[in-house]
Amino acid sequence: MNLSERDRLYNWHPYTQHKTAADFPAIVKGSGALLWDENDKEYIDAIASWWVNPYGHSNKIIADAIYDQLTTLEHVLFGGFTHDKAVLLAEKLMEILPDNQKKLFYSDNGSTAVEVALKSALQYFYNKGIPKTKIIAFKDAFHGDTFGAMASSGITFFTEAFKGSLLEVIRIPVPTIGNEEQSINALKDLVATNDFAAFIFEPLVQGAAGMVIYSPDALDEMIAVCQQNNVFTIADEVMTGFGKTGKTFATDYLANKPDMMCLSKALTGGTIPMAITTFSQDIFDGFFDDDTNKALFHGHTFTANPTGCAAALASISLLQSEEMQKNIVRINQSHLVFEKRIQLHPKVKTTRVLGVIFALEIKTENQESYYGTMRNTLYNFFIENGIILRPVGNIVYILPPYVITDEQLEKVYDAVGKALEIV
Repeated sequence: MNLSERDRLYNWHPYTQHKTAADFPAIVKGSGALLWDENDKEYIDAIASWWVNPYGHSNKIIADAIYDQLTTLEHVLFGGFTHDKAVLLAEKLMEILPDNQKKLFYSDNGSTAVEVALKSALQYFYNKGIPKTKIIAFKDAFHGDTFGAMASSGITFFTEAFKGSLLEVIRIPVPTIGNEEQSINALKDLVATNDFAAFIFEPLVQGAAGMVIYSPDALDEMIAVCQQNNVFTIADEVMTGFGKTGKTFATDYLANKPDMMCLSKALTGGTIPMAITTFSQDIFDGFFDDDTNKALFHGHTFTANPTGCAAALASISLLQSEEMQKNIVRINQSHLVFEKRIQLHPKVKTTRVLGVIFALEIKTENQESYYGTMRNTLYNFFIENGIILRPVGNIVYILPPYVITDEQLEKVYDAVGKALEIV
């Protein structure tokens, strides 16, 4: 049996109905924007392996940093101890985060970063004896698969089986063009009740909803509304962070800064699972007390893993390099050129570009389901043609590694154009 066949014997994959799924390509090697399977077929990784790998596969700078750390100190518990890489990473992040972010809490992945933020918001008010037990989120949001993150998400088939076991979350419209006033007014009505501890959002781009983009002006006003009404704001930058939108963080487009931020995915350049939740000083002070019971009793075995911290430090240095910054601009400009070329296609309904993110929506007669026929047809077409893209219903998006070449980008664009002819 080959690797794909052996995989089917024991492994349970994410977001997969195994009864109907075909064998998966078995990837054995990666370099830059390319991956190779066990049959030596080449793929362009046009979504940076779920948005985690902006600096290319098998990046030597990150690999060397990991090797050096593994042969010095691979791990030490963060409960009751600290280490140099956690201190250095905190100092580095403070240089690039919004000025109001003053404290970091380490965890394992995007979902857990969101869990920490939600628990902190709820316990902050509990510690002060203020009954705020509800959360506000956008419709069609996606914040992860753990229970708090799942409750805050709005894609119902992900959460339907658990709806009786979740936090109370009220969802409001996304402030896309033409919907700004409706969204802001809905937020104002909710915060006026004094029932809500926090408002969580994906800043400027809703990734899993199909790269839905909205303006920073509306979000700025919404953050101001929350600040005026003692409701914390949580920016889920798991997808948008570390250059995806053209700036280091999507919140860098905002005048008003969130109280908390959730970071993961590209944090370690696609190498080691790690996440960070960042906080304003005010939130940390809500737990700083002589009463031990008011501490944040949350932790993960691999919190602030030294090897992950070393990978993150190397990744941030790559992001800040002149080469990567030029690559981000180059990809954005390429997307804009492709957008002009494709947006008049008779099967294209809308297009949108922000930073290295490109998305187009295909015209359909009926509402396309998330994992429906069109999506599967498109996904299989791209895989057959050596392109890794994961359409969301009838929306095709590109979010490539920053090291992708112009030639590789053109192959991706060409594949998208050809895919329109088969749907």
